[in-house]
Amino acid sequence: MSQSSPTAPTQVSPPETPGGRGTALIWILLAGAFVMVLNETVMGVALPPLMREFGVTASAGQWLTTAYMLVMAVLIPMSGFLLQRFTPRAIFVAALGLFTLGTAAAAFAPAFAILVVARIAQAAGTAVMMPLLTTTILTRIPAERRGRMMGLIAIVMSAAPALGPTFSGLLITAIGWRAVFIAVLPIAVLVLVIGGLLIGPGEKGSAGKFDVPSALLSVVAFGGLVYGLGSIGQAVDGNAPLSPAIPIAAGAVGLAFFIWRQLVLQRRGTAFLDLRPFTNRPFWIGIVLISVVMLSMFGSLILLPIYMQNVLGLTPLATGLAVLPGGLLMGLAAPFVGALFDKVGARPLVVPGAFVVSIALVLFMQLGAASPVWLVVVAMLVLNLGIAFMMTPLMTSSLGSLAPELYSHGSAIFSTVQQLAGAVGTAMFVTLMAVGTSNAVTAGDDAVAATSQGIHVAFVVAAASSVLAIVLAFFVPKQQQVGAEH
Repeated sequence: MSQSSPTAPTQVSPPETPGGRGTALIWILLAGAFVMVLNETVMGVALPPLMREFGVTASAGQWLTTAYMLVMAVLIPMSGFLLQRFTPRAIFVAALGLFTLGTAAAAFAPAFAILVVARIAQAAGTAVMMPLLTTTILTRIPAERRGRMMGLIAIVMSAAPALGPTFSGLLITAIGWRAVFIAVLPIAVLVLVIGGLLIGPGEKGSAGKFDVPSALLSVVAFGGLVYGLGSIGQAVDGNAPLSPAIPIAAGAVGLAFFIWRQLVLQRRGTAFLDLRPFTNRPFWIGIVLISVVMLSMFGSLILLPIYMQNVLGLTPLATGLAVLPGGLLMGLAAPFVGALFDKVGARPLVVPGAFVVSIALVLFMQLGAASPVWLVVVAMLVLNLGIAFMMTPLMTSSLGSLAPELYSHGSAIFSTVQQLAGAVGTAMFVTLMAVGTSNAVTAGDDAVAATSQGIHVAFVVAAASSVLAIVLAFFVPKQQQVGAEH
């Protein structure tokens, strides 16, 4: 199927030469994205002092994270339309401006409700920034240098979330929770000013009118799925405000109607989120593999703190420090993997990466009630190394194989799937852990041993499912297929 768009194509800037203005712009976008993604994971450690200061329950405090996830899930699918409808400068200023305002409001929030609204503003800016960054690299960087630059995105996606809890824990211990936002604020302002001056006005495409039914269906579909999946953990503990089955069912129905609506609009050339990238084999194989990777990563990140604190008895700060080396390794490896991709293509990197991820999950299966902390650290290092060998090649190969007018929609789809895969991974691992723990309690184990057994069950299933990633890895194209027709 041809990927030429019936609408006027998005204006694509000519590729940049090394050291050009576009490269400087990308570094600014990377700095902004790093700060934004860092903010996604700072609330977990900050929640206890926030609850004490504002006098809210844990369930209410969880909305600082839940609202963030929901806004991301709802707005990311819209980013494909926004990136074609408005100029890059307008998108950048709006995204960084919202994030900066939200950060300032959070730093000086006098009430809990204002803090929640501030987090929503931060999330709104973050949701658009990652697709903007990806699209900018695809349009401004020549194909032979994209792997290296995409590797920098992998640093943002891996090192920033890993640093979040440690960064937050250190500042809260030394100063207080407001310092987390105050420290980020001047960086956000600086990036906003420099980026606003550096980025050219560009030209906007003709994406058509804003389709209200698509927007509403997007809210129901992606908001319902992410909220429902994310609340499974609360339901297991008996704290969910409603059964997760209700928002999941509503989200599934909304997603079906959303897809139908896009297919109808696609025939008219006015799709809100163009789904034609799924007709591209490298793209959909990459999407499936990235989903498996994100599922494993987020699932591990949700279980390991439970294991280290409830089974091994570590403090929250010690827990954050234990998982930090893995995230840092992934960030350090990403640029080198990107450079290798530019030389050898995707498959020679993705196949060994899939095997390494599977080995890591087998290592996690060995964790027990008396396991040493170093085994957790080693397993996380192995997992993140495998993910590093998969993420950059998959992103670059999948998105780079699309026609230029589909870059923004492909980026939006990729980011949306990552959010959903993270929610599915969290829900699946928590549910499996709960079932395994319940069975162990029934068999007579104490609380610590039962929790350890439940986590073991979750990692057994995850290791078994990683075989799918190994099989699919062999179908990834060896070399880049730039702007291929499918």
